[in-house]
Amino acid sequence: MDFSEGFEDITLLPGLGWASQNNSSPLGSTGWFQGNDTVFPAQAGSTTSYLGANYNNTSGTGTISNWMMTPAVTLSAGDTFRFWTSTAAGSIWPDRLELRMSLNGASTNVGATATSVGDFTTVLAEVNPTLAAGGYPEVWTEYVVTLTAAQVPAPTLGRFAFRYFVTDGGPSGANSNYIGIDTVSYTAAAPTAVTLSTLDAQANTTLLPLAALALLVTGAALVLRRRIA
Repeated sequence: MDFSEGFEDITLLPGLGWASQNNSSPLGSTGWFQGNDTVFPAQAGSTTSYLGANYNNTSGTGTISNWMMTPAVTLSAGDTFRFWTSTAAGSIWPDRLELRMSLNGASTNVGATATSVGDFTTVLAEVNPTLAAGGYPEVWTEYVVTLTAAQVPAPTLGRFAFRYFVTDGGPSGANSNYIGIDTVSYTAAAPTAVTLSTLDAQANTTLLPLAALALLVTGAALVLRRRIA
């Protein structure tokens, strides 16, 4: 099932199947919060309609590991996940964001420490993975991930998760400032059309009766064509 989220009111997220957990160490005074339009406005919708997080996810100098997990969906190769993200213009404190995936059903297990990832072992995308100064986009930028058969060999119930992950972060750290996430969407891959090759009466001395050609195709369109000589 497809879903989209514009974060008009993040207090509604738990009721929509989203889950969050702040594993930052030491724990700070904030978690995920409604976007602050005095820092920058939303990518779309009302000016505060985005998901925000900042250096106060930890205290002093620490490691930020703050998770936001999407609703559970049946994941398949070819599915597409999109999101927009930005930091504040002119930021001198590097930020980092990961998009991860779990194939363990509706699990929200991200472990209990700042370095644990629980069931979310697959990294699908990283924004500023090396915590480079100026490496996080300072204008709203879209990221698009398409799942592969190597990542999802068969349709499986699972979740995506955003992880705001910054080492040497916090009010006294060298890294971490403020990030926003907006306009998240998940689109399941379209069913694959299956076509039965045309039977050529002239090239075959014996034609099978149509009853012998009974085929069962799940989740796909079947087209049967016969060419008349």
